[in-house]
Amino acid sequence: MERELAIEFARVTEAAALNSARWMGKGDKIAADDAAVKAMRSMFDTIHIEGKVVIGEGEMDEAPMLYIGEKVGLGEGVKVDIAVDPLEGTNLVAKGMNGAIAVMAVAKEDCLLHAPDMYMDKIAVGPLAVGAIDLDASPEENVRNVAQKLGKKIEEVTVVILDRPRHQKIINAIRKAGARIKLITDGDVSPVVATAIPDSGVDMVIGIGGAPEGVLAAAALKCMGGDMRARLIPENEEELRRMKEMGITDTKKVLTIDDLVKTDEVVFVATGITDGETLKGVRFFNDRATTHTVVMRGKTGTIRFIEAYHYFSRKPHYVRMDG
Repeated sequence: MERELAIEFARVTEAAALNSARWMGKGDKIAADDAAVKAMRSMFDTIHIEGKVVIGEGEMDEAPMLYIGEKVGLGEGVKVDIAVDPLEGTNLVAKGMNGAIAVMAVAKEDCLLHAPDMYMDKIAVGPLAVGAIDLDASPEENVRNVAQKLGKKIEEVTVVILDRPRHQKIINAIRKAGARIKLITDGDVSPVVATAIPDSGVDMVIGIGGAPEGVLAAAALKCMGGDMRARLIPENEEELRRMKEMGITDTKKVLTIDDLVKTDEVVFVATGITDGETLKGVRFFNDRATTHTVVMRGKTGTIRFIEAYHYFSRKPHYVRMDG
């Protein structure tokens, strides 16, 4: 993919973040998500790609736009798979909490796992801890191995876990091992990205979350040289059928980062909506706003942080949607 496209993709997540941020703290997660989706979909219509959404807002009969299989872009240029989450952390925006982002990953055609909307068990680390994780090992073993790889004492390692009842055993085990834990309410893509950024304060992410978010996070780690192990967790016959359609017949199969993202021709882009570990949230100033975006390219390993000023009087209508 041409490097110029990376900046075009940044414009997509910026538009989603700008619109969604208007709903911060207003208690309406549906309106916040809808604003992000509409802005992101509109911006795609300006980009010279033949894009297909492989991870999006749901099936065609579930979502009016950015649904799985939808064609986006101007229909000319490189053919790509696109994974999107216009608003990762709907509750975070509704409640005015930290960590919400607009995020997408773009890769060569047929190179992103077409993960269905089901649960995924996952463990992720940054580049300094590659080779230290094993999804079938105990949480204590993983923490010890990551600490050793990072050259840290176990009590200096910070693990991010979604605060859910299903994770209580993992939480107890990691606390017993002596590591530090940061519990989050929503949004596990941002912490995974943080594992690969020095001085972010996050060393490992572990637990069960959404499979689509797992692929998005894997795209970031692929660009940054990090590592992930994952396993899909089907809960019913329909989800088992979806797995088989993906070519996964072994429900216990451990997916590597190369299974999730099959190429280094991948771009990961995220814009902060509310403040987080690595990205600042949207700031509004009368007729303008600022955004903070990270753009990563897998082919070169380049990571760019973009701080942009947006003057609404000079912007097309899709950054002025008020819901």
